Amino acid sequence: MARSARTENRSPAGGVQPLEDLPDLPPLQPLPELPDLPDLPDLPDLPDLPERVAIEPQAAPVAGSADRMVVNARDGLRLRSGPGTEFSVVRTLAFGTVVSVLGRENQWAQVDLEADGAADGFVLASFLRSAGASEAAAAVGGDILDRVTPDKVKAMFPATGLANITRNLPFVLSGLRSRALVDKPMVLMALGTIRAETENFVPIDEGISHFNTRNTPFDLYDAGTRIGRNLGNTQPGDGPLFKGRGYVQLTGRDNYTRIGAQIDQPLTTRPQLANDPTIAGIILAQFLKNKERAIRAALAANDLRTARKLVNGGSNGSERFVDAFQRGLAVLPG
Repeated sequence: MARSARTENRSPAGGVQPLEDLPDLPPLQPLPELPDLPDLPDLPDLPDLPERVAIEPQAAPVAGSADRMVVNARDGLRLRSGPGTEFSVVRTLAFGTVVSVLGRENQWAQVDLEADGAADGFVLASFLRSAGASEAAAAVGGDILDRVTPDKVKAMFPATGLANITRNLPFVLSGLRSRALVDKPMVLMALGTIRAETENFVPIDEGISHFNTRNTPFDLYDAGTRIGRNLGNTQPGDGPLFKGRGYVQLTGRDNYTRIGAQIDQPLTTRPQLANDPTIAGIILAQFLKNKERAIRAALAANDLRTARKLVNGGSNGSERFVDAFQRGLAVLPG
């Protein structure tokens, strides 16, 4: 049953009191008139606004555009997971490795190894130096490695099977990138060296020949011989132990010791590592890196035979080197 509506007011005690019984409110008093305000002075005219200046959009940061630096520690530089010696060692960066510095924390530099903008770890900044023009080639558009394909390299190696090139080229290019030898002249230098040293495009042991053997294998390289002294071989058996290996045919105790320290590999105690494709690619690049300035000067003068001699020490393989280099000039990009 619906209730009829009526207006009520509840008293403080909770009873109901009719509205008509409430006392009348006093009448409202009129507000006093406000005095007249003085007239405000006219505002000055606003000056004309200058023409709008267009704001150029800012380009997004480019991966690898950070400062390019080079590892300057002769025995290599430890890459750590954090900015301090208490952090674990991720790996050791070889002398000559190019890095991009993303930031600094006290004496530590955060670095990018792949030039992709991603941090890989921290190194002591005091063991870095600014990259030179050749070492920074990737940053200024001189990097051709991604466009060096097995088919193009095959044109430089007419007697070599494509399968060998396809299988081994990634190791060679990876080594070159690790040492910032990414421009066309140094890529041609590396590939021409392989053509002269190991034409089948595989890292191999040096073969026995009249250049290295008289009575027993590699005895002409042994300690006490003229060639052995030039190679730094000081102990009996050094000749066969430190015979040529790899893509560049690394030869002699001196070379195995020096290059091994630079790439952080125990080549003097395990010389056969020089035939591991990954290590062989780095050895080739490091060997060229050590002579980079002289090689570039020879190439700039179009003196290919001198460039070859800087690697081999003589003229062995010069014809194959020159042929590969000239073929590469026509087929490689850049």
